[in-house]
Amino acid sequence: MTDRFWETETLDEMSSDEWEKLCDGCGRCCMMKLEEQSGEVSYTSLVCDLLELETIKCTEYPKRHQLVADCVLLDSKGAQSLSWIAESCAYKRLAQGRGLAWWHPLISGSHETVLQAGISVKGRVLHASQVHPDEHESMVVTWVDF
Repeated sequence: MTDRFWETETLDEMSSDEWEKLCDGCGRCCMMKLEEQSGEVSYTSLVCDLLELETIKCTEYPKRHQLVADCVLLDSKGAQSLSWIAESCAYKRLAQGRGLAWWHPLISGSHETVLQAGISVKGRVLHASQVHPDEHESMVVTWVDF
């Protein structure tokens, strides 16, 4: 793996290790989204119950797709086409030819910059099971750009 592999390889050319390193660990993909009949998508402050709220890591990462029916397996096509992926997402940024942001750990050398830049969901979300489904619509947030 080269030091700045994301600058020399397409998403399709990356190894699975390189692909995983692109994830900044923000947790935004684990947020519950509400989709209107119009196709408009809203993020909520609710996350999958598998997300550990202190570390913002999936507690069942290898089995997440088997355990959570709507957990999306992101690939290069999805990075280009899924409208609900946050603009800050490294996969989406690279798919759009924008490069990684200054706060991305591969650029900054630290995972703390994801917090400093306000990209992480840490301290901003609750597990979906903590809120009655009838109240999910009241949990919509505006701090996620997509």
